[in-house]
Amino acid sequence: MKRTNTLTRKLLFSMVLLGLSACNLPTTDSTNINNQETQTAQPVSQQTGSNNQTCTLVDSGFGSQGQVKLKAEEVVTGLEVPWGIAFLPNQDMLVTERPGRVRLVQGGKLIPKPVATIKVTETGEDGLLGIATHPNFAENKFFYLYYTADRNGSQVNRVERWRLSQDGLSASADRVIVDNIPVAQFHNGGRIRFGPDGMLYIGTGDAREPQSSQDVNSLAGKILRVTPDGQVPQDNPFGKSPVYISGIRNTQGFDWRDTSTLWVTDHGPSGELGRRGHDKLSLARAGDNLGWPTIYRCEAGEGLVTPSMVWREALPPGGAAIYTGNSIPEWKGSLIIATLRSQHLQRVAFNPQSPQQVERHEVYLQGQYGRLREAIMGPDGELYVTTSNCDGRGNCPAQQDKILRITR
Repeated sequence: MKRTNTLTRKLLFSMVLLGLSACNLPTTDSTNINNQETQTAQPVSQQTGSNNQTCTLVDSGFGSQGQVKLKAEEVVTGLEVPWGIAFLPNQDMLVTERPGRVRLVQGGKLIPKPVATIKVTETGEDGLLGIATHPNFAENKFFYLYYTADRNGSQVNRVERWRLSQDGLSASADRVIVDNIPVAQFHNGGRIRFGPDGMLYIGTGDAREPQSSQDVNSLAGKILRVTPDGQVPQDNPFGKSPVYISGIRNTQGFDWRDTSTLWVTDHGPSGELGRRGHDKLSLARAGDNLGWPTIYRCEAGEGLVTPSMVWREALPPGGAAIYTGNSIPEWKGSLIIATLRSQHLQRVAFNPQSPQQVERHEVYLQGQYGRLREAIMGPDGELYVTTSNCDGRGNCPAQQDKILRITR
């Protein structure tokens, strides 16, 4: 009887909220909440939540059309699923192609011969994914790769350090940084970036095992943080663990609001646990739990981070970058997210006094270039974006995929 009364009270509470706020979902979605969520999670109002955090739900579509006039310049074409970009001190680029090639863009031209060819397993969403250069790259020539490897007959995701040759035309493997990251056909994460603290941050997916995201002993469904040599920093939140942020389903994009907080995008479910859609954007700090699979919508749960924004329809989000350039002053400080299925750039601006609250969001380049994967600021102060139309889910043109520079 006590359990029945509890469920009845929670149902009545949810019905009241549905009548008051456009942020909550239709009752058809509430039937997909499992018993654990019924006991711990509540829908969150668009204005305030039970943990005093805000959550904006984009209930249909992806946002209003952006008003800033943009220009997208083609930097190079002829790439096959370019997943990540790393800029070199001379503004050349190293670009990863998911089938296992590291390419060099030198002086604005794509060099035909790969810098390196990595033996990867490539099924579904795995392969050669993220890339990042060492903070002291100019001196040591180190760069880092996230890729899917065969290890004694089993697949693993791995982060490995490589050294670029002096002429920039070849590279050699140096050492494994993090190994045995769980892998699956889908949900492999893959974005790697160096933070303002000089540490390497690694976004991983749940490898189709949702509960692993809640297990701090698993490397799946996390953002990991290690030193450039692969050691666990002493100030990591879980002792000797590389886990920095947990409760993630499949992140491919994050960037720093400041030295201690990150904006993290995450793919929503695509059928597992009876759920669909609800990609999200969250503000996270060391030790935070972003909630997957306990919460996945505009919801609050004890000890869990309420997302700042949720899109009910699947984007899903690729790379993400805080815009720091001057060409588009209206974008300064906004998070720019490349999207895949929805084929656009999403601009999200935040409330300066309440940074977890979304102030506005809008859509750019809708359907003009197909699926967009990477979004990263270049050393020239411009935003660079890659297309992902040859990944088996888009329409691969004769020119294959390309890198775009976004200016005014």
